[in-house]
Amino acid sequence: MENLKEFFEILLNSEKLIHYGGLALLLIVIFAETGLIIGFIFPGDALLFTAGLLCGSDLAVNIWLLVISVALAAIAGNFTGYFTGKIFGQRLLLKKDTFFFKQRHFEKSRDYYEKYGGIALVAGRFLPVIRTFVPILAGTIGINFWKFNMFNIVGAVLWAGTLIPLGYLVGKKIPASIDNIEYFVLGITLVTMTILVRGIVKFKKRPE
Repeated sequence: MENLKEFFEILLNSEKLIHYGGLALLLIVIFAETGLIIGFIFPGDALLFTAGLLCGSDLAVNIWLLVISVALAAIAGNFTGYFTGKIFGQRLLLKKDTFFFKQRHFEKSRDYYEKYGGIALVAGRFLPVIRTFVPILAGTIGINFWKFNMFNIVGAVLWAGTLIPLGYLVGKKIPASIDNIEYFVLGITLVTMTILVRGIVKFKKRPE
């Protein structure tokens, strides 16, 4: 039991995850966070920033290999999420309205994606929780696969190609930052959560 608790502590702590698991565990977690329903528990943005910060020290890998590897893991994760929604999410379309579930929410989501699909899929990469469920919802409401595929790739490349190099540059310009990773991680978490909350509030204010 104690070992299991320690294992989850490592998974949920960006610095420990990279220190103990290296590139392999990093890619597995990125895949899970962007493709599996339970993936929302993982620290995606903070993990990418920390990976860049530790690149060349705890994480002995070339920065561009790291960016490409993470982008590919994120693309594969979204593929998995999309087909999860495609295969299992359709059942929700036949579900009757309940207190917690309304068919009009699916209709609103479909309209939202038809109007802002590209922006939603790309910007969703930078939002915790939403990053996990966007591809599942896309598959559920039947967004064209090739359109989804294009924005999936663009979003993954932008996500990995900004946060990892940002962490890398901070680590090079401010060497002492490696000893204060927790403050950078907290800052990134606060920023992304603020964006997420504002997005949810704005979406709920949309007319029915």
